[in-house]
Amino acid sequence: MTAILTRRARRELAAAVRSIARDNPDTADRLRETVMAVARLIGSNPALGTHRPGLAGPRYRFWSIPRYRYLLVYTDATEPPRIVRVVHTPRDLPSVLSELLP
Repeated sequence: MTAILTRRARRELAAAVRSIARDNPDTADRLRETVMAVARLIGSNPALGTHRPGLAGPRYRFWSIPRYRYLLVYTDATEPPRIVRVVHTPRDLPSVLSELLP
């Protein structure tokens, strides 16, 4: 099973890929491939990600992709899990993710 990217997460991933592709199309392709591989991993074992109570409510988990400096935010409260955000980590995470707090 594969985790599903929500519409917002798909838009964020597409924007990241476009931005990276301007300088390095191969890296952009690898980011997309990495996110899809992580989506399959999360789909197979939703409990792998970590909770980050300071950033989001208890229904959300986080998976870091440090090589590309992106963070996947997903919920394992659905079947299959849903990736709700694809966030560039240099951003101010508390303000970017504030809508995920209870």
